[in-house]
Amino acid sequence: MFKMSGEKTPFRLGVTGGIGSGKTSVCRVFSVLNVPVFSADREASEIMDNDASLKISLNTIVNRDLYLSGKLDRAALATLIFNDKSLLQKVNELVHPAVFERFRNWAVKQATPYIIMEAAILFESGARQFVDRVATVFAPEDERVQRVIARSRLTREQVQERMKNQISDESRISQSDYLIPNAENDMIIPVVLNIHDDILNYIKTKP
Repeated sequence: MFKMSGEKTPFRLGVTGGIGSGKTSVCRVFSVLNVPVFSADREASEIMDNDASLKISLNTIVNRDLYLSGKLDRAALATLIFNDKSLLQKVNELVHPAVFERFRNWAVKQATPYIIMEAAILFESGARQFVDRVATVFAPEDERVQRVIARSRLTREQVQERMKNQISDESRISQSDYLIPNAENDMIIPVVLNIHDDILNYIKTKP
């Protein structure tokens, strides 16, 4: 397990799941339990919008200006990277280390028994090395598609294309310590409470 600069950090739980699985809803429950949540996706967006040197590097990688309006043209970037795997890898290699550095700096400032990193591509990005255990949120594909369509302007085909660029639920589940089913009729609060208690009990008994 990765050690953070020799500094003491709380126990770290990674929460992941495919697009539309409901990670954010799950993390809201943890937040109500006073567990700090670091959103890797939100931090990545903030970095790409505001980090001057990264903006220059990103424009260089894609060979065009993605900031003509002053903000990142996310639709243009999405079109470019979803059609070019090598370009996607280059962008990830630029953004992920910056996000991980922010997580390290944030983690050492937390004083709670445990903290959470919420990341859609926790396994794919290499973020797994920064957490102690992983909880995967999952739901039937059609429900996930409908959720994303309802909250965005994406078509069914566009959502399914994004799903193809993420690892499968089966792969996530096989690498996880906890599972959180989040279909329409599933109740996530009892599951989250069980995970919360399990982690707290582990921390109490840990040498």
